[in-house]
Amino acid sequence: MRPDLELVAMPLSWVLYESGGQLKHIYFPVTGIVSLLYVTAGGASSEIALTGNEGLVGISLFMGGETTTNRAVVQCAGHAYRLAASALKREFALGGPFQELALRFTQTLMTQMAQTSVCNRHHTLDQQLCRWLLLSIDRLAGDELIMTQELIANMLGVRREGVTEAAGRLQQAGLITYTRGRIKVLNRAALEIRVCECYAVVKVEFERLMPQAMRA
Repeated sequence: MRPDLELVAMPLSWVLYESGGQLKHIYFPVTGIVSLLYVTAGGASSEIALTGNEGLVGISLFMGGETTTNRAVVQCAGHAYRLAASALKREFALGGPFQELALRFTQTLMTQMAQTSVCNRHHTLDQQLCRWLLLSIDRLAGDELIMTQELIANMLGVRREGVTEAAGRLQQAGLITYTRGRIKVLNRAALEIRVCECYAVVKVEFERLMPQAMRA
């Protein structure tokens, strides 16, 4: 696959594909994070999953379709390797290690989507924010995110005022600092205590299905 891979920059807010649009490439993020969003007819959005250097973006290309109902947008800027749909399908059809890894990752993504739905329905905004922060920094080299409260609100599908209040409580407790669109995690252990069980479910399932990625 190496000769067919193209390294591309992923600027903040870049849309990799839109809902209903035909997918022409699959992306393997190296740095940065891509959010999968569901956008309503009225324009409201909510994140259903996120992907970083542990996975790929564009599973519809090998799951039997070339379109999807969600939008993929860069949440944290970085770089990714891009692979054309034809090269992807050729490799997937061989039924080798790539096919197995791609299907295993797809199962972890489905778990993340399910837990996000449960979390948004049954857990507090503080817990949702903790889950989102932990999932995000797990996919970055450092402990800092460049993210406005408005963007976080769009990801969680809540009002900006709610995010302001939740982030304020976490900052007051000494878990994070938030200034001028930069969020830095100060106490990861405390975040893990405060978060709901949804984070652990997603993490454990990934560790079970993708041990190679965890070692890397």
